[in-house]
Parts: sequence; C-alpha cells; structure tokens
Amino acid sequence: MYEWSEWRKFPDPRNGGILVAPFGPGCYRIKHGSQFILFGMGGHVASRMTSLLPSPLGKGTRNNSDKRSYLFEHLADIEYQTLACPDRKAAVEAERVAKSSAEYKFPR
Repeated sequence: MYEWSEWRKFPDPRNGGILVAPFGPGCYRIKHGSQFILFGMGGHVASRMTSLLPSPLGKGTRNNSDKRSYLFEHLADIEYQTLACPDRKAAVEAERVAKSSAEYKFPR
C-alpha cells in the first residue's frame, strides 16, 4: 500500500500558509487534537482540500457548511495528512480503508 505523509498543521491562508498536498489523485485525513474530523479523496487532492475552508478563503464548493465552519473555527489546532495514489481507483480504495480505520466527527 502507499504511505501517508506526516501530520502537518493546516495552513491559514490569511497568514500566507501553504498547503502541501498531492496535485494528483489521493486522500486526506483531518484531525483536531486526537479527534479525527473528516477524510476525503480526490483526483487532485490539493485542489479538493482548498474547498475545506469557507469562502473567500477556500476554493471550490462543499455541500456541508458545518465541516467548513468547524475547520475554520479550530484552524489553529487542525492537522492534516495526505496520501498520494497512482490513480483514482487506488484513491477510492484508500479512502475506504481510511473510513474504516477511525471514527470521524464528520463521517461523510
């Protein structure tokens, strides 16, 4: 299987923070302290993760404003981890494993 990155502080774009994430397919996990918050996958992980913050800081769209608000309210304490995958099929499988490996505040 593929290797998850180390845990990193989620960057605050208001302070010039830079997100380090795959430009291709893969997964991500977000935690707040020891609590897993959410997980996801995308064909372009870096782009997908930029939609985790509310507008105008985040790009893209999310159907769940609760996720975006929670992340923003706790941004100083949020950490993330990414996993690069060779293709979308591998990312879907890695997401399934991530989903089953922990309890998340926002399981979907």
